[in-house]
Amino acid sequence: MRAFADALDAIPLTLAENSGLNPIETLASIKSRQVKEKNSRLGVDCMFTGNNDMREHFVIDPLIGKRQQLLLATQLCRMVLKINNVIISGDDQSEF
Repeated sequence: MRAFADALDAIPLTLAENSGLNPIETLASIKSRQVKEKNSRLGVDCMFTGNNDMREHFVIDPLIGKRQQLLLATQLCRMVLKINNVIISGDDQSEF
């Protein structure tokens, strides 16, 4: 579960790092502001405008696309977790 949460944080961390910001401080600041201001539209200010509201910057991600991405990522994680056998190359196949 923790790895899944970390994967969701990878995009804002990368945006902050590529913008020359400290990624950890930026992500912590955005998350705390989202909770304090009850505004889920806050994101990384890559253009250094002083405004983190993504709606005002016309950064719009359709809900249907985001929902589909999360469903596919969740399905992939579940498929990986269901794998319980490891087959070693060159090992005797009579054990399986």
